[in-house]
Amino acid sequence: MNQLKDIQELKKQAGLSSDFITTTITLANQKLFLSYYKTLIDEKWLQDHFIHALQNRNTEIELKNVEDIRAWIPIQDAQITSEIKDIQFKLMKGHAIIQINENDRECMLLNLASQIGVRNDNTTENEFSVVGPKIGFVENIDTNIHLLRCQLNIPSLIVKEMTIGTVSKTKVVIIYIDGVTNEENIRNVEQRLSDIDFDVLFDSSILDQLISDNSFTPFPLFVSTERRDRVAYALISGQVAIISDGSPYFVTGPSTLFDFFISPEDYYLPWILGSFFRLIRIFGVIFSVYATSIYVALTTFHYEMIPKDLLGPLIFSRNNVPFPPVLEVLFLEITIEFLREAGARLPTKIGQTLGIVGGIVIGQAAVEAALTSNILIITVALSALASFATPIYKMSNTIRFLRFPMIVMAAFWGNLGIIFGTCFILIHITRLKSLGHPYTVPFYPLRIKDLKDSFIRSSYELTNTRQGYLRPISLIRYSPKKNKKTSGFEEEE
Repeated sequence: MNQLKDIQELKKQAGLSSDFITTTITLANQKLFLSYYKTLIDEKWLQDHFIHALQNRNTEIELKNVEDIRAWIPIQDAQITSEIKDIQFKLMKGHAIIQINENDRECMLLNLASQIGVRNDNTTENEFSVVGPKIGFVENIDTNIHLLRCQLNIPSLIVKEMTIGTVSKTKVVIIYIDGVTNEENIRNVEQRLSDIDFDVLFDSSILDQLISDNSFTPFPLFVSTERRDRVAYALISGQVAIISDGSPYFVTGPSTLFDFFISPEDYYLPWILGSFFRLIRIFGVIFSVYATSIYVALTTFHYEMIPKDLLGPLIFSRNNVPFPPVLEVLFLEITIEFLREAGARLPTKIGQTLGIVGGIVIGQAAVEAALTSNILIITVALSALASFATPIYKMSNTIRFLRFPMIVMAAFWGNLGIIFGTCFILIHITRLKSLGHPYTVPFYPLRIKDLKDSFIRSSYELTNTRQGYLRPISLIRYSPKKNKKTSGFEEEE
C-alpha cells in the first residue's frame, strides 16, 4: 500500500470502489466538485446542510476559493488543506472533499460522518466472545460497508458492486484490499459470481454454495461470519469478502480447514492462552466425531480392549438393554438432534427450558426403561457438547453429520471401520479446494512458515507476515519492534 501523492491519485484509487461518489454542484455559471464515500456520510446532512444551503444563497456572488464557501454553510467542522495525508485520513472518516476546480490541490474537508450501525442491538448473536469487540453486521449492505470502512481507514479498500438474481435483482458486493489481495483470487470470484444464473438470492449462504469448488461435500469451503473483526482480519490477510443485500453474513475466501477453528478471541488473549483454547477446540471436534463410534466398536467387537476396572460397570449398565450398541447409540444421537432442532426453533426462553428439562427427563427415563446405558448417555452428551466448540456454526453442523457414518462404519467393521472412515475423510479433505487453493494447507501441501498460525497462535512478534499460501501481493503486515523495557525506578547510588 503505497503513499498517495495528490488528490487526483487519491480519487482515482477511491474511484475503483462502487460506493465512492464524485459529482458536481451547479451554482449559476459556476461548478463545485464534490467527492465522498456514500457509505461513510449522512446523505441527509449533505442535502440539508450543504447543497440546500448553497442553493439558497445569492448565486450571483462568484466563489474564488474554497474559503468563500465556509461562510455559506451552517457546518462548523470544515477544514481547508492541501496535505494529502490529512485529506486521505478525513475522507476515510466520513468527510467530503470540496473543490472549486477539479485539479485544485487545495480543498475543503466537510464533516458529514454518519453514525449508522453504531447502536445498542448491533451485536453478534451466533459468534459471541467474552473478550474483544462484539460489533456485528446487519441486513443493510451500505451499513455493513460503513462498519468495515470505519475499521479499515484506507482508500485501497475496494468495493465492487454487481447484481445477481433474475427475479430478486439483489445487490452483491466484492470487497478486497488493493495491493494486498492476489489479483487471481479477485478475478476468480468476479468470474464465478458473474456466471451465476439464479432467481432469488435470499442470503449470502446461497452464494457460498453457488461459487463453491465442490458441491458434493459436507465441509464448508468458505467462512461465513457476522463479526466485523473477523472480516477485517480476513481482508488484511489477503482474502476476498462477499456479501449480498439483506444478509448479515459475509463470505470470505479462499479458506482453509483451520480457519473454522480460529476464534477472534484467540488474538485478544496472550498467545499461550489463545493457543491452548484453540487446541481444546480441535480436541473437542476429534472427540465429538469418534467418541460414540469407538463405543460401538468396543462394545460390539473389541471387549478385550476395555480395561478390567471399566468392563464391570459397562456390563452392569448394559445388562438389561435389549438393543445392540449401534441401535442404542443411534437412538440417543437422534434424540439429541431432536432436542437441538426443537430448541433452536422455539423462542429463546422456551428453547433453553426444553433443552435442559427434556434432556434430563428423557435421559433418566431411557435409563430406567433399560433402553440405554448410563455410560452411553454421558458419552453422547459430551460428544454433542464438544461439537459446539467450533466458532463457525457451519463446521459444527458438519461435525454433527460426520458422527453418523462413523457410527455405521464402526457397527459393521469395528475399529477397522473407524480407520476406513478416517482415511476416507482425510482423502476427501485433501482433495478439496477453496477458490482453487488447497483446503488442508499449510499441512498439505506443507508450508512450514505458515504453521505459526494454525494449531497454535504464535506471538505477534512472529505473525507479522501474511499467510504465504494466499499469495498476497504484499507479504509484510507490520514491522515488529521490541519495546524497551524500563522498570520505572532508578537505583539510588
